[in-house]
Amino acid sequence: MEPGSVENLSIVYRSGDFLVVNKHWDVRIDSKTWQETLTLQKQLRHRFPELADPDTCYGFRFCHQLDFSTSGALCVALNKAAAGSAYRCFKERRVTKAYLALVRGHVQDSQVTISYAIGRNSTEGRAHTMCIEGTQGCENPKPSLTELVVLEHGLYAGDPVSKVLLKPLTGRTHQLRVHCSALGHPVVGDLTYGQAAGREDPPFRMMLHAFYLRIPTRAECVEACTPDPFLPSLDACWSPHILVQPLDQLVQALRAAPDPDPMDGGPGPCGPSTLLPGPGRPPPPCTKSPETEAQRASCLQWLSEWTLEPDN
Repeated sequence: MEPGSVENLSIVYRSGDFLVVNKHWDVRIDSKTWQETLTLQKQLRHRFPELADPDTCYGFRFCHQLDFSTSGALCVALNKAAAGSAYRCFKERRVTKAYLALVRGHVQDSQVTISYAIGRNSTEGRAHTMCIEGTQGCENPKPSLTELVVLEHGLYAGDPVSKVLLKPLTGRTHQLRVHCSALGHPVVGDLTYGQAAGREDPPFRMMLHAFYLRIPTRAECVEACTPDPFLPSLDACWSPHILVQPLDQLVQALRAAPDPDPMDGGPGPCGPSTLLPGPGRPPPPCTKSPETEAQRASCLQWLSEWTLEPDN
């Protein structure tokens, strides 16, 4: 529950090419504005000044993003070649990510596949937010898939909540937060997509944490599992009552799951072999959309800064 500081940086994986940090909640990854007194970029510069690259905008190559309010595993590439190899894993959908969350209410099914398409919200006053297909003002909704597994039922500050493991099988903006809200179980502390619990004081943070990350590059498998922050010993407001599924069993399943074949990109975002084990609902069939010219241009722009040379 302690606020972040420039010295408070936790490293959960380190090699010659990559770092994986356990990002603090409510710390931005980077910022060009002078008002931001603390960012992950500044923490990295403080801890590893020798690793900062002046040829990059922020000094470090962040391989992916986490919301400002989300804590947990974030991978940093230490050179252009490593950044390019990580990018290819994301592009080929070979990266495995799993999150822990506390969500409002008691989720009744032990495992749920959430498949609402997600698009941008054009409603006045909702700029920079996302919504599910069918919502008024939803623009360009895209297929999205999340696997949810219930770990525990309990109370948070007296309100019923569930502790869940979330595995995103697609990578839409705010996907997990939007999907949980659409399911009727918003993330505790999510002031954008959440619902008021009838209490005056909101929780001290949004209860969403990037728990597990695996990026199987050709040179090395970057794998990290961060500490669980949602424990009664760390937050007295959280009181678990019923154990539904042990977390350690799911971690073993995540670690043992094979990586998709890089030759054909592996199963698409709705491939059943990518789902977590358990009695979940089968995902709806869908097709893998071809890369658009705009997406290709965006990829090439990214590669021009982060890799030695773009893929042709």
